[in-house]
This record gives sequence, C-alpha cells and structure tokens, in this order.
Amino acid sequence: MELRLIREVSSSEATHGVLFIDGRYECFTLEDVVRPEKIAGETAILAGRYQITITQSPRFRRPLPLLHDVPEFRGIRIHPGNTAIHTAGCLLVGQGRTPNRVTRSRKAMEALQPKLAKALADGDRVWIRIEAATI
Repeated sequence: MELRLIREVSSSEATHGVLFIDGRYECFTLEDVVRPEKIAGETAILAGRYQITITQSPRFRRPLPLLHDVPEFRGIRIHPGNTAIHTAGCLLVGQGRTPNRVTRSRKAMEALQPKLAKALADGDRVWIRIEAATI
C-alpha cells in the first residue's frame, strides 16, 4: 500500500496537505511548518518515503501508525488533532480544513487506520511518500 502526501506551501503556523492511498483521495493533513533547520516540536519532517507500521503509542496509549527511519525525528505518528500545537512533528488527518487547522480529525483517523491495519494484516508493506510543496 502506498500513501502519498502532497504538501502545500507552509503558512507561518502550519503546513496543509492532501493524503492519497494508492492514488485515491483519503483526507486532508496538517503538519508543523517546513523549515530549513529543525526546531524541536515545531518543524515538519523531511519530504521522503517512509515505511509505516502500527504500534502502541506510549503517549496516546493506543495503537497508531508509526513512520520509521525519519531523519532527526523519533516517534512520528499519524494521529488525530486539529492545529500545529497538536503535531510535534507528527501528521494530523482531517476530513475538513480551515486556515491552519484540520477538522473532523477523529473521523478521518477512524476511516484511515482500519485500511492501514488491513493491509498490514494481509502481509502488505505500507509506505508513505511525502512530497514537498511545488510553487
């Protein structure tokens, strides 16, 4: 399974994006600001391709998708949340969006996670390709 996150240009507060699964629209995303240098808890991860598994999150105390081998970051997950305050480098998902936030985040996560879990249970590898914004 291949996820593709197409980032849009960052505002001063957050980075919006659109997530696709195997070429089909899934939901909106929100991340921290894309920066040339990392500021802990305030910077989006580097564009690239990362493998995803679902593991128990110590912070959220439940299974959530985890991105592996993200340069300069640890514990990057896909999870519900609404604004960049909730990200700390992670990817937030939402069914709607307004400036600097996603909405209906829990609903988006409830739709996304079972798809990832099924692919993993079926023995598929799950990957996400994060693409830099094009101007």
